[in-house]
Amino acid sequence: MNTAITQAEQDLYLLQSLIPSGESFHIWGYSNEGQLLGCSCQGVIRETLHHAFQALGAYEKMLEYAVSADHDAPRILGSSIGIQWAVTLEKERKNNVIFVLGPVLNMPANEKTIRSVLISRQLSLKDTDWIDPLCTLIPMLPVMSYAVFGRYVMLVHNVLTGDQLGMEALNREAKIQEKEQPYDINQRNRIGVYQSEQALLDVVRRGDINYHQVLNRSSSLSPGVPVHGRDPLRQMKTSIVVFTTLVTRAAMEGGLSPELAYPLGDSYIQTAEDCRDSGELNSLAHAMYHDFIYRVHQLRANPHCSHAIQKCCDYIELSLDRKIHAKDLAALVGYTEYYLTEKFKNETGLSVSDYVRNAKINRAKMLLQSTDMSVSEIAERLAFNSANYLIRVFKELEGCTPAAYRERHHLETPLQS
Repeated sequence: MNTAITQAEQDLYLLQSLIPSGESFHIWGYSNEGQLLGCSCQGVIRETLHHAFQALGAYEKMLEYAVSADHDAPRILGSSIGIQWAVTLEKERKNNVIFVLGPVLNMPANEKTIRSVLISRQLSLKDTDWIDPLCTLIPMLPVMSYAVFGRYVMLVHNVLTGDQLGMEALNREAKIQEKEQPYDINQRNRIGVYQSEQALLDVVRRGDINYHQVLNRSSSLSPGVPVHGRDPLRQMKTSIVVFTTLVTRAAMEGGLSPELAYPLGDSYIQTAEDCRDSGELNSLAHAMYHDFIYRVHQLRANPHCSHAIQKCCDYIELSLDRKIHAKDLAALVGYTEYYLTEKFKNETGLSVSDYVRNAKINRAKMLLQSTDMSVSEIAERLAFNSANYLIRVFKELEGCTPAAYRERHHLETPLQS
């Protein structure tokens, strides 16, 4: 039997015993050449997680770390889907084993989120059989903050090396890469980020509904607001709050009234604060971006709406959580109800009731895409008489039920961090 494999398995058993039984992440041993020597998990779980480790780029980063001069402290290896590992070495490499801890999630996620990111990345892999099993394993992966995972990583490192290092010595991958990059490269990256951000905002100003090409060229939906820190979910919320503010101002520059733009932006910011994981935030960011673009587009497509009718439209958009009647709009602008309804239909092409119904269904679509609210909760939020009535109106306008719409669109286009 290979002595290195035998020793690695013994070391793995010892190291795994240091981790509380409630924390279900694993410890792996690799050779200098990248051969898997042993792991604290077995069977399909072992095979699936090993494939993910390779396919998501962490395997190559591990090998780079092992041959680098900067491995006196462990390093955390991230991935595009929020799964992370950590890598460390023994003192003086006496057994030539590379030790890997993980995987763990840095924030709550779900199968749809992970699958959506993998599809959007269009991973050019010959072997993708691991993707479905990985999505199934997502609920079993522990969710740990940087601080908690880091303490376990430092514990294992200290046992392996005898060096009593503190958390400040933990080298995060992003920090090392930033330190190694020349200044001029960083400067070019900043210029690229600014240009990407301005392209996204310019689409809002123009109300360009053919925005998907610009979106695909951008690295993220909030490119100028990087997500770092020890609470990634909090940082991601901050990123979306900042970007929503920028989009709100861009929409006003495109002609959207401040009376509508500011409350609308505030409603998205509040919804972001209520989101529970990265998947909801991803979808909310895209729904917000889409919503502002379409509002500017509609405004520019109907430039002949009088001030009074535009004021009525703004009122409707801000009052979707209540019953809206033509008499309320007439009182708002000082018209008789008969005159208001005639003028409204002449200028918008829709009756007041149809306009309100369409606006509520559009808001329902946004909530279906960007939240996990039930149909009953959405019906209550939008002041429908019942969930059944919402379903009936939704199917009439969209040709499908709310559940079918959510299945087709929910978490479809994730935000990069």
